[in-house]
Amino acid sequence: MGSDESYNFVYKVVLIGESGVGKSNLLSRFTKNEFNHDSRTTIGVEFSTRTVQMDTFTIKAQIWDTAGLERYRAITSAYYRGAVGALLVYDISRHLTYESADRWLKELYDHADTNIVVMLVGNKRDLEKLRTVPAEEARDFAEKRKLLFMETSALDSTNVEAAFNEVLAAIQKKVASREVTRGSISAVTLSGNIGPTSEAQEEKRKCCFNS
Repeated sequence: MGSDESYNFVYKVVLIGESGVGKSNLLSRFTKNEFNHDSRTTIGVEFSTRTVQMDTFTIKAQIWDTAGLERYRAITSAYYRGAVGALLVYDISRHLTYESADRWLKELYDHADTNIVVMLVGNKRDLEKLRTVPAEEARDFAEKRKLLFMETSALDSTNVEAAFNEVLAAIQKKVASREVTRGSISAVTLSGNIGPTSEAQEEKRKCCFNS
């Protein structure tokens, strides 16, 4: 991505869930098409960007990955501020990571805008033989809480593009229907007339998405 890149909207999407479920590799797979077999526990917050085309609009997605470990929860409010979407990730081979989904949802809704788009993501689908979370159970959980749902594998790329693109499309739909509007923390536009925006403008706001 060069400095002459232009885009119409910037959407902040956060990755949440327990430590070790593969959030960092989902981030790197989507934004860089990379997978790190020796991925270490995230310390604090990391983020990366990718620009995608949605209909006639160019969307810059800022994907934020936070540490799932409890000792980093002090950054919670700043991390969620301005988020328009969230992927709540669990490991299909570790049922405990799925059992904490309600706790993560409560934290998300306590700190993020009520219109945020949320997808429940069962990662590590490549570990099918070790599965402890039935897809039907997770899908039912998501439907009852009005969440999107998808199973992915950052290792072999299964559904990674589809998951992020579905979340971004749902965000764009809410913006288009004015369910969220400019000036709300749940929609971020860096140009009043929805025109191209410079990288320099975005740099000024990349860590602060409040209205």
